[in-house]
Amino acid sequence: MKPIRVLIAKPGLDGHDRGALIIAQALRDHGMEVIYTGLRQSAVQIARAAIQEDVDVVGLSSLSGAHKSLFPKVVEALADQGASDIPVIGGGVIPAEDIPYLEEKGVQKIFTSGSPTDAIAIYIKQLIDQETIESPNKIAHIGIAVESIDAVLPFYQHTLGLELAAVEEVQSEQVRVAFLRIGETMFELLEPLSDESSIQTFLTKKGEGIHHIALEVEGIEKRLKQYKEQGIRLINEEPKPGAHNSQIAFIHPKASNGVLFELCEHGKED
Repeated sequence: MKPIRVLIAKPGLDGHDRGALIIAQALRDHGMEVIYTGLRQSAVQIARAAIQEDVDVVGLSSLSGAHKSLFPKVVEALADQGASDIPVIGGGVIPAEDIPYLEEKGVQKIFTSGSPTDAIAIYIKQLIDQETIESPNKIAHIGIAVESIDAVLPFYQHTLGLELAAVEEVQSEQVRVAFLRIGETMFELLEPLSDESSIQTFLTKKGEGIHHIALEVEGIEKRLKQYKEQGIRLINEEPKPGAHNSQIAFIHPKASNGVLFELCEHGKED
């Protein structure tokens, strides 16, 4: 199988390339062929090198603060030379506020300082294989742990005026669930059915309140596989049955700065 070829470039007058060299070596460790263009390259020089070297991806590194000007110029230079099909990714000292602008200008992905080199390599592989992780479709529901659904329902139904869509028990989780519709999403009230329920454990430690945020996704098994490859800590490495004929899995809160995220894929209606 032909190895992935990556061009690593330092556009502009930035004179520091230690980070770029570290990334180049990390990509080589993942079996990729890496071409490094050296310091102080113009956008046109980078585009020409990418075409001449027949690379699959261009990776740009910037520490100078000129990324908002330089990165889009490389994208434009590739397009001008008929090579807009070569994706461009970027990294370095890049403020989060600048990421939407750069992506709007055609940069495929931005890796901020501190991003694991393995994550960059895995993303490139997924990009070439057209298996990059898509954004979740929407917030499926927000899970709220309660001592008693019957006790709190009046607030949600009468004070907030929400519609009660369904109530069911999920025996595998030892939990009783009430779904309250709010726009395109739901509040999910979670009442433990036994002391063995994880919701009871949560209530004992933290009391009533927001337990998790559920994201509606497609291809949950594939997504979990990709997360494992990236080293993302998971509570469930395989999906399990959830409410409403769904398949669910939880990401460990230590992977997401203390927030418990649930992935949820609903089955097709008969």
